[in-house]
Amino acid sequence: MSPALLKMWISLGSIAFMFISVFSIYFSRYKIKNRLFKFVLAFIAYILMILAGFIVVMVVFSGPTTGT
Repeated sequence: MSPALLKMWISLGSIAFMFISVFSIYFSRYKIKNRLFKFVLAFIAYILMILAGFIVVMVVFSGPTTGT
């Protein structure tokens, strides 16, 4: 697998983390009534969002890849 293709899959995984975070925050705020489960779900969502942002920054600042 080429480095460019690997960076593409990593960035798509980061986008998936962002979508999971958005839906988890929505469910934790509006749909779930149990306070402990709300907290755990929101905590996981915020961790995923921070991780996704970190991955995006690392992919963008790692620079372009050379084609073969």
